[in-house]
Amino acid sequence: MPVKKLKEYLDSHHVRYVTISHSKAFTAQQVAASAHIPGQELAKTVMVKVDGRMAMAVLPASYQVDFDQLRKTAGAGRVELASEEEFKDFFPQCEVGAMPPFGNLYGMDVYVAESLTEDEEIAFNAGTHTELIRMDYKDFARLAQPKVLKFSGHYA
Repeated sequence: MPVKKLKEYLDSHHVRYVTISHSKAFTAQQVAASAHIPGQELAKTVMVKVDGRMAMAVLPASYQVDFDQLRKTAGAGRVELASEEEFKDFFPQCEVGAMPPFGNLYGMDVYVAESLTEDEEIAFNAGTHTELIRMDYKDFARLAQPKVLKFSGHYA
């Protein structure tokens, strides 16, 4: 989903958002620093396999996934990190690792860390390593229909 398609999707659902351009960055922490957004407010998308099905775990950039906790709270038998090779073809129009957290558009479950719901806004990659979208969290929740769970913690 390139930036244009994402914007069209948001526009068609009457969502107010801001596009933020930043210098090329690949890790969530680099993106947050480049875009001058606190790591708590930038959402990163981690691709996981939940009982063999591809899914998105969305959490603050300054946090990491606790796979055991995600498995328990999702009621799954197994949760593991998906490799780029396993998920890259799901998002042919996005740069690898820069997909927006709208797994619902790809038939995937979206799991959102409880801590992300504490902020009024959410910012996330818009399909490239140089653009973000910032919008109200409530609009994101309405569109993505995520399952809000506790599955993350701060980097050690």
